[in-house]
Amino acid sequence: MTNIQTTLFPPRTVPELIKDIKRLTEEIQELYCVDDIPIVIGYSGGKDSSAIVQLIWNAISELPLDKRHKKIYVITTDTLVENPFVSAWVNKSLERMEKRARKEQLPIEPHLLTPEASQSYWAGLIGKGYPAPRHNFRWCTPRLKIDPSNRFIRNIVRANGEAIVVLGTRKTESQNREAIMTKREQGRVRDRLCKHPHLPSSLLYTPIEDWRTDEVWLYLMQWDNPWGHSNKDLFAMYRGATADNECPLVIDTSTPSCGSSRFGCWVCTLVDSDKSLAAMVQHDEEKGWLQPLIDVRKELDIENDRDKRDFRRIWGTVHLFERNIDGQTSIEPVPGPYTKYWREHWLRRVLEAQVKVRNNAPDDMKDITLITQEELSEIKRIWLEEKHEFDDSLPRIYQEVTGEPFIDSRPGVGHSLLGSDEWDILSDICGEDAMHLELMARLLDTERQFYTKSRRVGIYGDLEKCFETSSRSQNDAIEDAHKKRNLKNAIADEDIDKVKQELKKTLNPEEKQPEKQLSWGTIKFGQPTNNTESEDNL
Repeated sequence: MTNIQTTLFPPRTVPELIKDIKRLTEEIQELYCVDDIPIVIGYSGGKDSSAIVQLIWNAISELPLDKRHKKIYVITTDTLVENPFVSAWVNKSLERMEKRARKEQLPIEPHLLTPEASQSYWAGLIGKGYPAPRHNFRWCTPRLKIDPSNRFIRNIVRANGEAIVVLGTRKTESQNREAIMTKREQGRVRDRLCKHPHLPSSLLYTPIEDWRTDEVWLYLMQWDNPWGHSNKDLFAMYRGATADNECPLVIDTSTPSCGSSRFGCWVCTLVDSDKSLAAMVQHDEEKGWLQPLIDVRKELDIENDRDKRDFRRIWGTVHLFERNIDGQTSIEPVPGPYTKYWREHWLRRVLEAQVKVRNNAPDDMKDITLITQEELSEIKRIWLEEKHEFDDSLPRIYQEVTGEPFIDSRPGVGHSLLGSDEWDILSDICGEDAMHLELMARLLDTERQFYTKSRRVGIYGDLEKCFETSSRSQNDAIEDAHKKRNLKNAIADEDIDKVKQELKKTLNPEEKQPEKQLSWGTIKFGQPTNNTESEDNL
């Protein structure tokens, strides 16, 4: 059974909630009419953001046409790895919102934002080889969610000087959220408005900050969606994404609700499991075609993936860290990006999942895309230009999995001096020496990249970088990193003698004494001359 919601605020009666909605309506109208600062609403399609868009929509629709003088932007960030049902729901909602706003002459303008192809999830994981995100390496959130919305808001600020950002965050979501929002209240510059913590010249407005989850659902169930989207369908989607499939109808403020459902990226490895997507598949046989997504996500979410990653960081150097296992401390290399084999493996797995879900999905979801053509083009570019993998394996993998040729939309990508044949020859020559293969490939491809340039300025520096990162075996590179670390620690401890010994070993590993310089006597008579003895005999 669903647990009764723990509230941080005393319960309100339905008449009290209605009174608060009326107060908010007047507050929104005053905020809208008092100046020319545009309003930007963050909309995810979930219950909280749906509530604030609905509140603002209804408030502005009550104003006469001559007072609807400034734009209201409704922005949604699609990470390109969203839960497919949620993504389809939000896209349809934005389409209806745009049509209804135009029909009712409302200054509401929806925008669907996406990360740039170079910043997308698959460009990072499959292209560059970033490991699946963890709490200590959460590289995905800024790229996928924060940057696209911040870029849009900054453009609004540049054009208008300021912007008011409206969010559906609530204090009852967690004690941590309550503490943060309460602290922001102390720095308010206007009634209900505080400075945005990250965006200069932007003000933050949170109209339902004191609402409880059951009050949000009560509002959505009792007040019709003004742009024609069904709040009851939203309720059913939350119910289907709840682990126990129980989301009771909200009839008053004392009824427990299904506020714990979490919609997010289907590949997210920052949570224990994707409960929302798994619950959808579990409770609805018609959604069983989504199982390949769950399988890929489980394969990505492994506790120890060190065997799948390079021993060097992404820029090619070995970094050491202290690792404590069962009370034993060891100095080990920080694992880097996924190796070539595993990057190609993840590409194949995502394409296979896309083929499966398209074959089994209902008609209205047949065009589902797990990885876009723009992302594939960017991955291909990264592998060729940054990784120097001129075998160009992406088109081959794409055709093997999908049965269709890969068409790269980028201009001038069809011609290359090096290809898979040259890679195979080089692999045969290098045998099992992976580092030798990598060095030769990087040297050849660096030369190729400079081949068509009119001025080859910088080629020697790039060739030198190839030797710095790829000329030593794994054991030699790690041993050298340990020597450098020991020298650094010795200097920090002011153990000068130890530093001299380490330097001597490094510079003269065979402990050979340097040869004496030939003197004039040696050159003339063929015998070594001892300067000291000569002086004594004088």
